[in-house]
Amino acid sequence: MKMADTSSILRRNRPGTKAQNFCNWPEEPFEEMDSTLAVQQFIQQTIRKEPGNVDEILTPPDGQDEGVWKYEHLRQFCMELDGLAVKLQTECNSETCTQMTATEQWIFLCAAHKTPKECPAIDYTRHTLDGAACLLNSNKYFPSRVSIKESSVAKLGSVCRRVYRIFSHAYFHHRSVFDEFENETFLCRRFTVFVTKYNLMSKDNLIVPMLGGEEANTTTTTTESEA
Repeated sequence: MKMADTSSILRRNRPGTKAQNFCNWPEEPFEEMDSTLAVQQFIQQTIRKEPGNVDEILTPPDGQDEGVWKYEHLRQFCMELDGLAVKLQTECNSETCTQMTATEQWIFLCAAHKTPKECPAIDYTRHTLDGAACLLNSNKYFPSRVSIKESSVAKLGSVCRRVYRIFSHAYFHHRSVFDEFENETFLCRRFTVFVTKYNLMSKDNLIVPMLGGEEANTTTTTTESEA
């Protein structure tokens, strides 16, 4: 009888695995990740290793296609933002937050409707994450996870601007929820460094003070649509 090959590691959470034991397997070098989902796997592995080490998480492997790298990070941001959306539901509802606002100077219109219009903040959050998921999973724009057309990469900036508003609303209106989530995930800091590094958003729109020496830009009254 031949013994099983113990060098082969099954990287999968089996049914019944406790939350604290999720993804509890040895790290794997990127060059050994033989999968079309290797970039996602590598990003998630680096996050699990040390979620606060933003620079390491955002540093691509040698030779990595930049478009795919940006795309996979944005997918990851949206997946993790689902966790913030769940936490917001404890105090953000259609009665307490009738509009999607950041400070009193920023009101955002929701593009999930036939004509962009105001929407309760929690509905805006759900609509925005649903819309981002639909676009990022679109076979029309992103049929491959290993090669992405430049015209499709160009759409990532719009997604970034929209999902960032979830951070800004949480920061200015649900600070305790934001702080609890951010202290665990460092997600807003990572997102801010990401969009700054790749010029995916204007610094004028980065109103949550995540980068050293920067203050929130709250001086101008603005109503912004999704166009």
